[in-house]
Amino acid sequence: MFNFKANLTKAEVENLLEEVGGIFEREKRLIELKSGIAIFVGDTHGDFEATQRVIDRHLKPGNKIIFLGDYVDRGPQSEENINYLLSLKRAYPEDLFLLMGNHETYGINRFYPADFWEGLDRELYQRYALTLLKLPLAVSTRNRVVALHGALPEVRDVEDINNIKIGSKEWRQITWGDWQERGGRFLGDDPFTGRPQFGRDYFQEIMDRWGKRVLIRSHQPNTPPALYDRRCLTIFTSSAYQAWVTHRTIAIVDPEKEVKTTEDITIETV
Repeated sequence: MFNFKANLTKAEVENLLEEVGGIFEREKRLIELKSGIAIFVGDTHGDFEATQRVIDRHLKPGNKIIFLGDYVDRGPQSEENINYLLSLKRAYPEDLFLLMGNHETYGINRFYPADFWEGLDRELYQRYALTLLKLPLAVSTRNRVVALHGALPEVRDVEDINNIKIGSKEWRQITWGDWQERGGRFLGDDPFTGRPQFGRDYFQEIMDRWGKRVLIRSHQPNTPPALYDRRCLTIFTSSAYQAWVTHRTIAIVDPEKEVKTTEDITIETV
């Protein structure tokens, strides 16, 4: 079992951020998985218990664990959750991947609620912000699955994700984008949340262009788990949205298995 010290000193946090920041700098924005069972974890939002359960069950040789973003805010243990994940990344850099969600972008894009960020002193705020803006944006598997936080970016090939700049339109599509169960491409920004909205036509166009079959994402707790003829799977791994999400779920993809729809993916409750 991974040994984690929950109450890190400020100096220990600063050292952790420096070391893991160097790991993120060496990773590409698109992580391409060549082997291993892929365990996809949705938003955890300070649900430290959920994160620990996933790690206890699935951190083992042959597995790759991918967290889809939003590690802080809303839940009761954001600090423990993010520091635990960063410590795991430092210890297992080739087996655990942390993607960027919108709640990792507070350094350039303010939002609410942001209880984790607002509780930091100025120095730690800057250090967390700089580190988390280095996170990769997406994962691609060899059996034609792509995973990210929100919506698909409008780029020519999936490999072009490596060239997406922080703060760009494409970056905002990944970290903030929502899907709606209706036709159309870009459906405008939601008037209440400001999130960009996308429809079935846009989803099919980008997925077909990239040669991908299934998208795994999180971010949007009030959407149906499976959209677009079961090619778009939304998972959520936090108890922070109990009004919409009654079960914390993860998705498991076998790289040796052909994946055509979400029915070819194992959904597990944690």
